[in-house]
Amino acid sequence: MHSILALKLYGMVKIGIIKSNAKFWRDYFDKDKVENFNIDLDIWEKELQEKNICLVCIFDNEFPKANLKLKQSEMPFLLAYKGNIDLLKDIDRNVAVIGVLNPTEEIIKREEKIVKNFAENKITIVSGLASGCDTVAHKTCLDCNGKTVAILPTTLENIYPKANIELANKIVQSNGLIITEYVYEPQNKFGKIKRFIDRDRLQAMFSKAVVLIASFTQGNGDSGSRHAMQKAKEYGRSRFVMFDKTTDNVNSILELNKEQIADGAQILTSKSIKELSPK
Repeated sequence: MHSILALKLYGMVKIGIIKSNAKFWRDYFDKDKVENFNIDLDIWEKELQEKNICLVCIFDNEFPKANLKLKQSEMPFLLAYKGNIDLLKDIDRNVAVIGVLNPTEEIIKREEKIVKNFAENKITIVSGLASGCDTVAHKTCLDCNGKTVAILPTTLENIYPKANIELANKIVQSNGLIITEYVYEPQNKFGKIKRFIDRDRLQAMFSKAVVLIASFTQGNGDSGSRHAMQKAKEYGRSRFVMFDKTTDNVNSILELNKEQIADGAQILTSKSIKELSPK
């Protein structure tokens, strides 16, 4: 279920010894130091068993490998999850699908077609379990008997939005994965908002490509997609957008897509979906 080292790190986070990624990398990225840290593990073992939560830490062989040169502060060191952690073993099988919280019916239908095509090509869909495009991505993938990963900006005990708790359970039951780097609740509103932004980096980190379905530009609507696309660019991940030059140029819900194309993102096509498929 989890290693002793992962359990120790969990306890150290819960009691406030490790309060940030930066603190871990600065003071505890030393396996021996964690092994020798004296902490009562029984209470944390019992808590995890009661909540049916698994852990994986940076010292474990199963820990997802991003295959990137990252700032240490960006790399998670402890992940809590339910489901099939093996879905993050090979990121070359994973494509992140992101977009607005309030897509139109036309956008939803187009997204469903794309995700169905991905699932049929054995691509694992990564998204964030948010309302709108994320929900469409996860549900469509499951409807096609595909595999999907939900990366959460919350703890596993406090899934947001609550309307997607049933969807999260279905993902796990379908041999998918729900995963988070958070094991305690945020202390304030700022901390809560920051977690949504930080979550976006993990979608890019654990996928070989990020596909933007639809989003408004900064200041005119949803901005989470912008963060994920920016991280994809920083990490050298492939960036794709859903866009039809004959119909979408005057559609405000696709303005970020246009902006991304101008910044080097590719328009998603049937050919590019095939090229993204696992070899």
